[in-house]
Amino acid sequence: MIPASDVEIKVTERLKELSATIKLPGFRPGKVPMSLVRKRYGANVMGEVLERAVNETSTQVLTDHALRPAQQPKIEVTKFDEGGDLEYTIALEVLPAIELTDFSKISLERLIAKPDEAELQKSLDRMAEAYKTAEPIKGARKSKTGDVVVIDFVGKVDGVEFPGGKAEDYSLELGSGSFIPGFEEQLIGVKAGDDIEVKVSFPKEYGAEDLAGKDAVFDVKVKELRETAPAQIDDELAKKAGMDTLDDLKKAINEEHERGFKDVSRQKLKRALLDALAVTYDFELPQSLVDGELESIEKQFEESKKAGHEEDDGKSDDERKAEFEEIAERRVRLGLVLAEVGRTNEIKVSQEDLNKAMFQEAKRYPGQEQAVIDYFRQNPDAMQQLSSPIFEDKVIDFILEMAKVTDKVVDVETLLAPEDEDVSPKASAKKAAAKKAPAKKAAAKKPAAAKKPAAKKTSAKAKDESAGKAE
Repeated sequence: MIPASDVEIKVTERLKELSATIKLPGFRPGKVPMSLVRKRYGANVMGEVLERAVNETSTQVLTDHALRPAQQPKIEVTKFDEGGDLEYTIALEVLPAIELTDFSKISLERLIAKPDEAELQKSLDRMAEAYKTAEPIKGARKSKTGDVVVIDFVGKVDGVEFPGGKAEDYSLELGSGSFIPGFEEQLIGVKAGDDIEVKVSFPKEYGAEDLAGKDAVFDVKVKELRETAPAQIDDELAKKAGMDTLDDLKKAINEEHERGFKDVSRQKLKRALLDALAVTYDFELPQSLVDGELESIEKQFEESKKAGHEEDDGKSDDERKAEFEEIAERRVRLGLVLAEVGRTNEIKVSQEDLNKAMFQEAKRYPGQEQAVIDYFRQNPDAMQQLSSPIFEDKVIDFILEMAKVTDKVVDVETLLAPEDEDVSPKASAKKAAAKKAPAKKAAAKKPAAAKKPAAKKTSAKAKDESAGKAE
């Protein structure tokens, strides 16, 4: 309760402040009668004073009782008449008291793998394939999978040409799957000089709505056949990759492997630590936080499902919801634990940390770096989404310094083996921020017969290595 006398004092003080600056016809600045000031501005000032008084007193109540709200408290004015006392109620869920354990008692294994010749050779083979050559075929043999056919084509739907359905001297690798289903298969067994009628149906989910699900006929002229072969693994290949020699290329590949292996090792160690913390702590969770996390998971799942990125696992809605509730509780619990570790040990995210993350994100958008930086600087929510994973990693590193971590050397296959899956679509704060950042430049235009690129499918069982909201 705020006494009426306190309210009146604050209103009077505020009106005096206004009277010194307001201008009204017939009065010099600062000479407007208080009665007139109150008559004209009293209602607005009263609202301003009441809002400020409620905020100040409610904050003081939380401080006096050492209450830490899980979310913004809900305040409801229950009684107020002009000239009377102000009464209001505060409804809130408080964060649980968490007694931190001795982290030195946690034992973990860090998997370590070094690049080997087999991994190096796989990378070189992939690079040789990426720079493969396509030489004209001598003789009159028929085309086969792996060949490149150089073609002219014109596509028609209901006898009418459509935009993007025509090309000349187009090089198409048979078996690449780059054109719509059925197109490449009908060009297997042809010879240079052949005229072929290719009949296909555009997929129902095809990107161009005016073509989706429709039958089309392509008149194709086969102009040349080319046979593909991987590039030679030598200094010339290295130069194509931006290196001077093959030895330089091998060194660069090994260094890239080492960085990648360290990242995988770090993620698996982090996951093991989060699993250990999840079984160590068991306390009642604020339902509002769980509900918010569950809503976020379900929303992401539905969006992914609409985009065709979720495979049908045969689970009922109730089963899936139960799984999502479990992962939501895990995220909230781990988030609260990490937040408490950070709070009690004064772990902070510095401006330097944020700048580094912001510039790293900007590098992902060549030519638009400044636009990305401006976006983050002008959007506090986006900046917070950058801050959260940084804070989480700092807390994780703090705990790992105290935990007993034993390095275990394993082969590459063991290090890269997938872990048991969690039942959650991963909600990355960094990705959420990137979604709203300026888009990358569009790729070169492709013929309408080419497949529209689809996003990689991700099951609802995507790994959940994030602890969730940890600040």
